Amino acid sequence: MRFPRPEGGEIEMAALRGRPLLLNFWATWCPPCIREMPELDTFARRHAASGWLVLGLAVDNPLAVLEFLAKSPVSYPVGVVGLEGAELSRRLGNERGGLPFSVVFARDSRPVARKLGETKPELLRDWAARY
Repeated sequence: MRFPRPEGGEIEMAALRGRPLLLNFWATWCPPCIREMPELDTFARRHAASGWLVLGLAVDNPLAVLEFLAKSPVSYPVGVVGLEGAELSRRLGNERGGLPFSVVFARDSRPVARKLGETKPELLRDWAARY
């Protein structure tokens, strides 16, 4: 599976295997998504040395994402999934289709945790310790 990056290029999911991954579905028009981004960015930087990856998937259009990230950059990679992202998030357990939605994948690529709604620092710490 591949996702286009708003600045060009692609993110190849196969290249991310073997490491714990926090996959976060978000949108530029989603206030709770925007509120949690600084915490996700801190998590990504703090836990990179232990192998963790954070990947943001924007359920949005590439231009809106590019403009948003120019004003509010994050250190983790962001792909654009557009409206198809809503279906992908449902297949990963987001039955309501709401945002933000996060899925944690273990090193063996198994989904091990899900969260619909804004993630809090306590939950991120728990995920880092457990997976």
